Amino acid sequence: MTTAAPAAVALGARLDRLPISTFHRRLVLALAGMILFEWVETYSFAFVAPALRAHWGLSLTDIAAVAGVASFGAFAGGILGGRLADRAGRRRTMLAFVTVYCAATLLCVLAQNPWQLMAARFAAHFGTQGMAVVAIVVLTEFVPAAHRGRLQTYKVVIGSLGIPVAGWAGYLLVPQGDWGWRAVFALGLFGGVFAWLIRRWVPESPRWLAARGQYARADEIVSAIERQCGTATEAGASTLPPPGTGHESTPVLSPPKLRDLLDGTHRRTFLVVSAMWTAGLLTYSAFQTWTPTLLAENGLELGDTLLMSAVLATAAPLGALLSAPLIDRWDRRVTQFALGLLSATALLLFSLVRAPAAVLVLGCLVNLLFQMIMPFLQVYSAEVFPTRIRALGSGTANALSRVANLAAPALIATLYTGLGYSAVFLALACLAVVGGVVAVTLGPRTTGLSLESATHPEHTPHD
Repeated sequence: MTTAAPAAVALGARLDRLPISTFHRRLVLALAGMILFEWVETYSFAFVAPALRAHWGLSLTDIAAVAGVASFGAFAGGILGGRLADRAGRRRTMLAFVTVYCAATLLCVLAQNPWQLMAARFAAHFGTQGMAVVAIVVLTEFVPAAHRGRLQTYKVVIGSLGIPVAGWAGYLLVPQGDWGWRAVFALGLFGGVFAWLIRRWVPESPRWLAARGQYARADEIVSAIERQCGTATEAGASTLPPPGTGHESTPVLSPPKLRDLLDGTHRRTFLVVSAMWTAGLLTYSAFQTWTPTLLAENGLELGDTLLMSAVLATAAPLGALLSAPLIDRWDRRVTQFALGLLSATALLLFSLVRAPAAVLVLGCLVNLLFQMIMPFLQVYSAEVFPTRIRALGSGTANALSRVANLAAPALIATLYTGLGYSAVFLALACLAVVGGVVAVTLGPRTTGLSLESATHPEHTPHD
């Protein structure tokens, strides 16, 4: 622990003692609304891809190239977003990436050929991923420990509404002509409304300010939140370092660096979280991105494919909602492992069916289980790193999963071409259990612990 730890721990304890109030609900709404339209932008490509193939004469390899370039943009955004959030502040970084996202989304709408669309998708995913990794950290650092998983889940519930929004927009708009797919992309521009709410309702993280030595400002923000919650006390000033100690306003910790994630203290945690993100996101995004196209390749008409994909996407928010009573109840690692096993089973069954009704039922179940896992992954990846490198660690681990996604489109296309439809979903079923196995066997316990306790140097992986 550093010399700043006592004040930082005291500030964290004050945040953990707060009751859930209007401040927390506004925080969730602003962040979740932004994530909703980020997911509209991210998943819209899955629903417009069949139309783009017909409109521009694209092959499966071309579709894979567009998806791969977008993943590279997300990789760059995740790493840079995490690093800037730890260096320049959570709020400032989040707003900067939102600006990039909105501008790039407009370029997607205006794209005239595949090359322009690839460039625009790169920039859009760069902006959305940089914003998303910081949003996870912001919510984690403000919410009391006892409610951390549940409120992160509600953020995912609202955000995941973006998937059915993109799906139903694809079903209703894409068949209308050239302007239809552009209208689907344009929905992402409404994220600007929630960017304004972030500017109004989301202050800088007191935990980050304390880690940078800005105790007075951190104390001021916590005191303001306490007043909003109706719990303000005169004891707040005691969390400030004594005057004249040299810690009142100067940073006490060095700026975070990527190599910090691989030192002896954090290496294991970083590798565990990276493996969890890679396995989870690769499975989820591959299913979401490729299912409409693969169904179309297996004989379904474009309208039927879009309708079926929209129905499958509708299960996503329900899945996230179902995880709310579970995420803070038991050890997150064990629950995530169990959900991974159920997801693998559903994917195996999905690979064996062709009847539309069976595809719908099993596809909805797969989406439901994926969305149940997502809140566990998000909150856990932010809990296990100390404040100084929390955004960098969580964001970089998330970003590394995008490296796998660079190869994933080509891999899925190769599996489908060489081994067939069922082989694709068999491979995804194997990936679905990896994250849970790694978490249970190697990850530290965080459920119910304060962020300061969960990241203490003496905290062991299996306590």
